[in-house]
Amino acid sequence: MVFMRFRPQLITSSLSRVPKPSRTLALPPLAAAAARRRSLIASLSFSSSYSMAGAAPSEDALRRALAERQAAVDAQAEAVRSLKAAGAKDGVDAAVEALKALKIEAGAAARRLQAAVGSGGGAAREEMRQAVVNTLERKLFYIPSFKIYRGVAGLYDYGPPGCAVKSNVLAFWRQHFVLEENMLEVDCPCVTPEVVLKASGHVEKFTDLMVKDEKTGTCYRADHLLKDFCKDKLEKDLTLSPEMAAEFKHVLAVLDDLSPEELGAKIKEYGIVSPDTKNPLSAPYPFNLMFQTSIGPTGLNVGYMRPETAQGIFVNFKDLYYYNGQKLPFAAAQIGQAFRNEISPRQGLLRVREFTLAEIEHFVDPEDKSHPKFADVADLEFLMFPRELQLSGESAKLLKLSEAVSKGTVNNETLGYFIGRVYLFLTRLGIDKGRLRFRQHLPNEMAHYAADCWDAEIECSYGWIECVGIADRSAYDLKAHSEKSGVPLVAHEKFSKPREVEKLVIVPSKKDLGLAFKGNQKMVVEALEAMSEKEAMDMKAALESKGETNFQVCTLGKDVVVTKKMVSISMEKKMEHQRVFTPSVIEPSFGIGRIIYCLFEHSFYTRPSKSEEEQLNVFRFPPIVAPIKCTVFPLVKNQEFDNAAKVLDKELTAAGISHIIDTTGISIGRRYARTDEIGVPFAVTVDSATEVTIRERDSKQQVRVGIDEVASVVKQLTEGQSTWTDVEFKYPSHIGPQGDQE
Repeated sequence: MVFMRFRPQLITSSLSRVPKPSRTLALPPLAAAAARRRSLIASLSFSSSYSMAGAAPSEDALRRALAERQAAVDAQAEAVRSLKAAGAKDGVDAAVEALKALKIEAGAAARRLQAAVGSGGGAAREEMRQAVVNTLERKLFYIPSFKIYRGVAGLYDYGPPGCAVKSNVLAFWRQHFVLEENMLEVDCPCVTPEVVLKASGHVEKFTDLMVKDEKTGTCYRADHLLKDFCKDKLEKDLTLSPEMAAEFKHVLAVLDDLSPEELGAKIKEYGIVSPDTKNPLSAPYPFNLMFQTSIGPTGLNVGYMRPETAQGIFVNFKDLYYYNGQKLPFAAAQIGQAFRNEISPRQGLLRVREFTLAEIEHFVDPEDKSHPKFADVADLEFLMFPRELQLSGESAKLLKLSEAVSKGTVNNETLGYFIGRVYLFLTRLGIDKGRLRFRQHLPNEMAHYAADCWDAEIECSYGWIECVGIADRSAYDLKAHSEKSGVPLVAHEKFSKPREVEKLVIVPSKKDLGLAFKGNQKMVVEALEAMSEKEAMDMKAALESKGETNFQVCTLGKDVVVTKKMVSISMEKKMEHQRVFTPSVIEPSFGIGRIIYCLFEHSFYTRPSKSEEEQLNVFRFPPIVAPIKCTVFPLVKNQEFDNAAKVLDKELTAAGISHIIDTTGISIGRRYARTDEIGVPFAVTVDSATEVTIRERDSKQQVRVGIDEVASVVKQLTEGQSTWTDVEFKYPSHIGPQGDQE
């Protein structure tokens, strides 16, 4: 791992390029006025030249321009003060005019920079977020848990529309993955014995880095403090030098790759203190995120609330493999609650202590990671952010999935296939394609056993948020549980006739490794056993020629020296009737709450009412995830229309369509606005006993449909069997007194 160290540059370094004040003092009044006009024209042409060229100036160029103009203002202000102090009368007016002109230039430069850095940040994002959150809480999509007792950070309740959205998202997830990929679904307990989580590594390694307020003891996540500091500086400090801006951007890019020591050094270097008290902070140290409990009355059987659902699938591999007819590949899936004792929960549904995960473990032969359906997703093109682009400070780029796999950017076809399927799932839910990217893990983020790992990140008002992780975890999990339990979690490939095979055998000397590495022995042993055949044979050659070699242990974050007596590496020939191997695992893991929150933001917009005195909130949920599929409004209160609404109620219920019957009698426009605000895609207005109108939420267009066809039309629309364009083509459009009155 390479971490570039940047040293802060003084902003005043640009002063050396500013003309000396004496040159400005000589300007007569008329010349000063002309200079001011030229400055204004130059200021305007500065931005227009980029406009004509079709490209906006870079943030770096804008920061440099502002620094130079501010330096010129400072120098001219000093010159004015010097003239006044000297009692000079000639030239003061000209100098003041020149100062005003320079201030106008500096102000224009500041506004250009603010527009550039503000386009992705600050006040606009906060304002939009508040509008979304206020609407969600007011309409009871979700609210803080235990609200009457002032709540508990990181715990939330879903209200009726929130439950419906979540249920619809999970139903679509099951359809898209479990049914379409013929997965085996399981449902395992939330309480997990300690031995399982020791084998998986969670007891030892499931940690975040924490810092404490040295006086009050309040705890914070170290990486969050550093991230917030850098983002705040980039978005709000217009005097920031280009060099420091570049450093902060680099820190944000490699934040997940920083070691505890590097993280602590940056916090100290930037003078980051406790956000609440401004007290100094401790050095970062690990905090285990699992909730501990006990199983049974004695308290001796230690357990934990599971931090993920995957382990339940791994420990059931043997039975699932036999259930599947001992055939690979196959996948198992689980939806369930997970628990993490977050250090400082924030960001609403994005960082909580209890949440819903939907996880897939796809078991595959490590020697054949091709996928028979890869061609179905190969031509997809979307934003990808490989580690090379991250480390070089570049942005994500549009890449075709087939190209990313063929070039080795994505490790293998099966991993690529699931990346493509995740992209389709998220975009069909309603996630904006332009605000979705797949970011590859940096070296220090990945476990030593992982072959490759990508996160589906969605941009929202909080920035880029990891919502899905897609990892090739190799064979680590099954090997770990096999070793701990003594039960071999393996697969078999039977040969039609015996074969002579050559097998790699790696035998670490735990005694010698323990003497050399003490507490780090286990990590070195795991890294040695995880070597590929090429890595092992290269090490064998180096040990035979030199007696020792450097070996990188990712979990230690450094190279260690391995000697010949520490490990035995050989290739042995054997006759075998079958091949016994531990399958590799490709794991897509979905944070359902995070996906739902990003969907809320991506679906939210406002539009003016007819009076144009207020903005109306709308959620443009796709019908597949909308909490309520349609509403039924009798146009006016009379028995005929009420009876027709009751008929529609029965037919919609029989068709399994969630709906609301609204007979409140308020204006039809207000009823439309009220249901638009919770994302209902279709509204049925009853204005006769035989025909009704169906209105589409976003276009506000209406069609005339027979009352006996309503349930069928709405069902086809909500299940994706037809589109609104299809309906408009088939049925006559309608504009009448029941049109929108918002």
